[in-house]
Amino acid sequence: MRAVFFDLDGTLCDTVGDIRFHVNAMLASRGYPILSVEQTKRYIGNGARHLVERALPPNAEDTQDCYEQFMESFSKSDGALISLYAGEREALERLKEEGMRLAVITNKPQAAVHGTLAKFFPDRFFDFVGGDSGMFPIKPDPSLTRYAALSMRVSPAECVFVGDGETDVLTARNAGMRGIAALWGYRTREQLAEAGAREFASGFGELCKILLGG
Repeated sequence: MRAVFFDLDGTLCDTVGDIRFHVNAMLASRGYPILSVEQTKRYIGNGARHLVERALPPNAEDTQDCYEQFMESFSKSDGALISLYAGEREALERLKEEGMRLAVITNKPQAAVHGTLAKFFPDRFFDFVGGDSGMFPIKPDPSLTRYAALSMRVSPAECVFVGDGETDVLTARNAGMRGIAALWGYRTREQLAEAGAREFASGFGELCKILLGG
């Protein structure tokens, strides 16, 4: 393997508290029921628009306004409710030391991606960062993932895609990459296996062992 691709929400960063805060602020302002943590986790993974659609009652007629309100608030997040996972920093540093190229491919809105990463990682830490900018279809479509590989001059066969969601399992397969399902995120092993995952890591330490052989 020459490159490791990471999903963001639930894989690189625990963002459920941040996402829930901004979704619930929008819902409460309109008199809609707010989401629990577990509901928010279930709704994450297919982009901001799908998140808002799932959060709203079935008969809501202001979906577009709700989406725009959420995006306006979300784009200004200070990241106070976001955190890294145990052993993550050490694992990523080790992968870089071993010559691995690192990429982030997420369905998170592009405007929010860099703000989230900037809180924890220095500029240029990742070799490629791609979110939902409207230029490519979102995951599990492999277009952005393949473009990232091309940009980093590696073939899909030399890459591994690490993610905690069903969309990540499918993205790895669709892009022709090895996939490793992250069990520290927002889906269970059973959910990921049902989506087609065959290789799993319970934490960043185990991920390093899988990728580097010890």
